[in-house]
Parts: sequence; structure tokens; C-alpha cells
Amino acid sequence: MGQVDFPYHVDGRGRTAETGDADHIRDLIEQVLFTAPGERVMRPDFGSGLLAIVFEPNSTVLAATTQMLVQGALQQYLGSLIAVEAVEVEAIDSTFRVNVRYVVRRDGTVRLDSFAAPGSPT
Repeated sequence: MGQVDFPYHVDGRGRTAETGDADHIRDLIEQVLFTAPGERVMRPDFGSGLLAIVFEPNSTVLAATTQMLVQGALQQYLGSLIAVEAVEVEAIDSTFRVNVRYVVRRDGTVRLDSFAAPGSPT
């Protein structure tokens, strides 16, 4: 049995759409990255706060801080599912991209996924 796909939608059979384990973990990472703290009613501390710093002046200090912020949020909320190896945040022109390299704890698979901020060109 699969996991509920994110964002939630109905499949062609009229049922809740499902996805596999690898895509489900990717969906969970995306939710942590792009959810602002305070956005979820019953979990006000959930999220990384990443989108709040998108328009800050670019610097090496900001890049390092952002990487630590994202890595800490992923470890806090998904540490039982993944081990984060590296986080790279890129802000180029109107594109905001986050690359995350992690190990799936259940089977030891190493994955590298890239995420674009909502509204960024793909």
C-alpha cells in the first residue's frame, strides 16, 4: 500500500492519490522546506523558515546560515526517516533552488533531490 501523495488530489479512479515510499519522503522534505513556522495551526513550530530569507542580501554568511537552518529543520522533523548529508541553497535571479543529499534510513539508499521554491521557474 502506498502513501498519500502531496499535494493532496484525487486519482483517475476517484480515490485519494497514492505514491511510493521514495516520492513520499521527497514530498515530506518539500513540506518542511517550504512551510513557514506558524503556518500550521496544530504545529506552529513546524517548517524551516526558508522562504522568509529569500529576499535578504546575498552573502556567504547568509548562505551558511540558510544551509544550517534547513539541515536542522530536516533533522528535527524527518530525522527518523532520513540522515541529511548535504544541503545546498541557490538563489539566482528569480530562481530559488534547494538541493538535498540524504540517506533513507530504512534501506540505506542515498538520494539527491532538488526543490524549487513555489513560484520559481522550473
